Amino acid sequence: MRILHIVGARPNFMKAAPVVRALSKFPEIHQILIHTGQHYDVNMSDVFFRQLDLPEPNINLAVGAGSHAQQTSKVMARLEPIVLNESPELVLVYGDVNSTMAAALVCSKLRVRVGHVEAGLRSQDRSMPEEINRLVTDQLSDLLFTPSADADRNLRKEGITRDKIHRVGNVMIDTLIRLLPQSRRSPDCDLPDRYLLVTLHRAANVDDLPWLRRMVLALSEISHEVEVVFSVHPRTRQRISELRLQMLSTGRLRLLDPMPYLEFLALQQNASAVITDSGGIQEETTFLGVPCFTVRENTERPITLRMGTNTLVGRDTGRLHLELKSIFAGKRKHRTKIPLWDGHAAERIADVIAKDLGSRECSDPRASTPESLYVSVHREEGKGPAIDVL
Repeated sequence: MRILHIVGARPNFMKAAPVVRALSKFPEIHQILIHTGQHYDVNMSDVFFRQLDLPEPNINLAVGAGSHAQQTSKVMARLEPIVLNESPELVLVYGDVNSTMAAALVCSKLRVRVGHVEAGLRSQDRSMPEEINRLVTDQLSDLLFTPSADADRNLRKEGITRDKIHRVGNVMIDTLIRLLPQSRRSPDCDLPDRYLLVTLHRAANVDDLPWLRRMVLALSEISHEVEVVFSVHPRTRQRISELRLQMLSTGRLRLLDPMPYLEFLALQQNASAVITDSGGIQEETTFLGVPCFTVRENTERPITLRMGTNTLVGRDTGRLHLELKSIFAGKRKHRTKIPLWDGHAAERIADVIAKDLGSRECSDPRASTPESLYVSVHREEGKGPAIDVL
């Protein structure tokens, strides 16, 4: 039995790694890893395979950067012949990036079953490209692996039948738990005991140059009070360079290149607080118990607000500053344990897949009956019944 894994961006790698490992315990399953190349910076992809102990991709589609339409169309055009050639029983897609939706569309057209890891998350904001990817992928998927009860409810509201929904927990937390001991031994950039960690990458934020200017200047101002470590996405760095800000050399604002997973995890767990617009970081900080301030108006991970350490501050830099002062005054949210965020989500996914594939194999009479007994009876024009051995 063949399973294709489709990964295309940094978060996909962290989600796929534990699933690949869990499925490797089933010798009857042959796994093929396809990297779409949606993220092509070495620090954003290649090093992740090494640190996460993922095998080198069997195939790299090398789609590179581009608009949403360009990336989606390239993935579809380059993936389709591979799916036809490999004839997998199941294709697994991860998260909400363009590669995820593109692969689901290809497989749906080819009538190949799709499993979506991290299904059911919703921001209720269709201006977000990721929300469109989530909605389309979930409608096309046959197995929907959800991280929490709210994701189940979202899918049921959208007409997804219960038999397709499998609440398994959070595979991102699987990776975090496995690698957390190693991250403690990672370099810490000679940072002080108290610092803020920042990441910004969403187009709605970093492509809005007036807002980005206000945000960077706010971070620069905050850095006079506490050191600020800004892990800068390539897209964000390009936008910051367009602002031509001269005052970034003052204070203690450090602009760093994107870091490999282990190094970044070490920075997260030791930070006084994290400022981000990333979905995955909202989850990781919740598990780590680190205060997180999300500079967005909404989140597809509301469980991190209710049960975790996450706070939505919108794009209001003034509110962000007030929230940080509250943290440094000792007032902080406390997390509660989230069900199934226990490091075993991938094992549950693998069990569901093995059972699903096994039941389908058993239900196919060809699996247990000699091929020679299978015939198709049809009438050819001008002739009697003909028997073809299939």
